[in-house]
Amino acid sequence: MRVIGIETSCDETGIAIYDSEQGLLSHALYSQVALHQEYGGVVPELASRDHIRRLIPLLRQTLEQASTRQDQIEGIAYTSGPGLVGALLVGTSFGRSLAWSWGLPAVAVHHLEGHLLAPMLEPEPPTLPFLALLVSGGHTLLIRVDGIGQYQILGETLDDAVGEAFDKTAKLLGLAYPGGPALERLARQGDVGRFRFPRPMTDRPGLDFSFSGLKTFAMNTLRDGQAKGLSDDEQFRADVACAFQQAAVETLAIKCRRALQQTGLARLVVAGGVGANACLRARLDKLGVDLGVGLYYPRLEFCTDNGAMIAYAGCLRLQAGQSEGPTFNARARWPIDELTALSEV
Repeated sequence: MRVIGIETSCDETGIAIYDSEQGLLSHALYSQVALHQEYGGVVPELASRDHIRRLIPLLRQTLEQASTRQDQIEGIAYTSGPGLVGALLVGTSFGRSLAWSWGLPAVAVHHLEGHLLAPMLEPEPPTLPFLALLVSGGHTLLIRVDGIGQYQILGETLDDAVGEAFDKTAKLLGLAYPGGPALERLARQGDVGRFRFPRPMTDRPGLDFSFSGLKTFAMNTLRDGQAKGLSDDEQFRADVACAFQQAAVETLAIKCRRALQQTGLARLVVAGGVGANACLRARLDKLGVDLGVGLYYPRLEFCTDNGAMIAYAGCLRLQAGQSEGPTFNARARWPIDELTALSEV
């Protein structure tokens, strides 16, 4: 089955073509980083308008790259949540209209399910069941994955997502948008031993996270440095970035260790934009060696939002017989544990 996947949940427009027998045939992505950079973050209205401009050119590009004609497409998959509702409506209405006009079945895909399944696109994908750490600007989740649509949330953030904490701390450091990658680059110059930030919620049982206090600790450290005349000291800023990153990464690793030990699972999938962080990958790789657990990541270009993961997840659901009616809906919030398991379709 050959499926088009459409992703417009936030600030990246992605379209891909996936074939159930041949694998990923093509994918194209347009990032809106330059558009939002002067505002220091995503402006929802601008994001929606830019998705409208990009979708048709990207569709033509992916069809050409895949040497695929319209009559060879057998289904359309599109992200319908969670995310920015305006951006979601653009991709949802485009995908549903395309399916209707071409006489094809369409399926609404959960954005986080796409991220969870992104490592399945790699040459050596994980086998089920596995534990997943999903870390992005909007989500921090530990999920037990027993099957497609069989998701049990074991832990989640009580406040800021880890990616959000990275971005907010980067802003405190005076770094440009997008903040997370900029903070990671600055942290490479830092002295690991100068500051020690707390590892929030690791001194109590459970698998939930909290990162707002870590951001506040960074803010207070910067204020103390400002009072000492260190505001323009590049090494001081790098040391703060390093301490923040070390604390965030170690917190994630501690909770992953607990979850793996509690569940007895032998595979850990790391997905979402923060999964591209080299420090996090190195720490979790070490954890995997310590516990004898296999680590699985999507390629770096599929850590962030993309159409390939939507095409893959959509293809699985379309093959199982799932499809949408003539109406469509976009959901800014959509709990992943509400999804239908493929065995129940």
